[in-house]
Amino acid sequence: MKQTIQLRLGQHLTMTPQLQQAIRLLQLSTLELQKEIQEALDSNLMLEEAEEADRFAGNGEDTANGEHGPEELHANDQGSAERELQSETNQIPEELPVDTQWTDVYDSYLPPSSQGGTENADFDPFLHQSRPQTLHDHLIWQLNLTRLSERDEMIAEAVIDAIDARGYLRADLEELLATLGDDQISAEEVATMVHRVQSFDPPGVGARDLAECLQIQLRQLPTETPQRDLALAICRDGFEYLPRKDIAALMRRFKQGEAEIRNALALICRLHPHPGDLIAQEPPEYVVPDIFVRKQNGRWSVELNPESTPKLRVNADYARLIRRADTSTDGVTLRNHLQEARWFIKSLASRNDTVLRVGAKIVEMQQAFFDHGEEAMRPMVLRDVAEALELHESTVSRVTTQKYMHTPRGTLEFKYFFSSHVSTTSGGECSSTAIRALIRKLIAAEPARKPLSDSKIAAELAERGIQVARRTVAKYREAMGIPPSNERKRLA
Repeated sequence: MKQTIQLRLGQHLTMTPQLQQAIRLLQLSTLELQKEIQEALDSNLMLEEAEEADRFAGNGEDTANGEHGPEELHANDQGSAERELQSETNQIPEELPVDTQWTDVYDSYLPPSSQGGTENADFDPFLHQSRPQTLHDHLIWQLNLTRLSERDEMIAEAVIDAIDARGYLRADLEELLATLGDDQISAEEVATMVHRVQSFDPPGVGARDLAECLQIQLRQLPTETPQRDLALAICRDGFEYLPRKDIAALMRRFKQGEAEIRNALALICRLHPHPGDLIAQEPPEYVVPDIFVRKQNGRWSVELNPESTPKLRVNADYARLIRRADTSTDGVTLRNHLQEARWFIKSLASRNDTVLRVGAKIVEMQQAFFDHGEEAMRPMVLRDVAEALELHESTVSRVTTQKYMHTPRGTLEFKYFFSSHVSTTSGGECSSTAIRALIRKLIAAEPARKPLSDSKIAAELAERGIQVARRTVAKYREAMGIPPSNERKRLA
């Protein structure tokens, strides 16, 4: 094939750095956006928060109107600063008592100073931050409070290391012996330490299976607890009947009445199948709403959350230092920072405008949900909002990811309002969210002795004009965490 040089004309979209920045800001959550804004404030000297600049916001306007001069403004600022300093100084006691220290009166966030000053040079404040307590830490803390020999303490530490986050011992005696690697340690000693660890808090920790976990918790209950012995016998000798809640088989097995069996099962249901979850501390996940939805004068209004994003502006003092003919390093740096600051403010404003438009359109299209609840949710996809706002579907997808709105019905994610549809007998469409709400409503109103099966629920929905298969009802029911009809009957 012969190589040739050809000239072609064409058009293509180039992703400029400004466009990339606008797209990246659009898909950030509120917390991530606040972190991005703080990084921009720290790195760009031209950016500043409007709240900090409010004290100097009148400089340019007042001077232009001829009301105040620079000297008067400087005098006013200096006087206000002296007043603030004077008010701060008045709050400090004139003389501290001799037998007290500064830390006794004021909070101190620094470590105590050493004589030489060399120890504080390597002080890292982040190392002193608290971290979530784990189950392993909780068990080791209790082990340190227990008086044991070094040999028993070593065995107990090996047992605690083999306990998972949910509180179950995931190693048998042979594996624990192999982990210790000491031929002089017998299996009886390891079993004794396993029972000792099982007496620690939380109740049920160190069990090898669910049956043993429930038995440990029942043994730690007071002996006068009603139906304690029967519940212990059920967990020990009739555990295979518990998943099915087979009351008739339990009555025949233990020669007890229905009331006694039900009371024992109710006691077992109050136990914790995963004791480790009572100790494990997960960091909280904070949700900051992007918009607020309120009903005012009979109409739903949508507004941005003013606390989600701070107002930014270009620092006027630094902007006045820029000269067009200045080609020095400082001048070029100032011009680059000014351009980046303007693009960042523009991208932030574009993001807020797009989020507000998409949120308002969602509220407009799902107004029946806000008025009547989940049963009135209409089916909606990203294309519906994109076509109504003349946006691309990818833009709407970025806007609805990790964005939340605070409504009278709770704080909901934008994606919550998008759901698939099911055709109705009348030729319309019904949202899957509305179908889930109807299923939940039917199950809540079912008879306790005769709960509705998935086929009965499908028939009930068909009478309301919603054609849903039994498999679909089962899928929605399992997604909502609702047990099947046979388990609901025994839990009644």
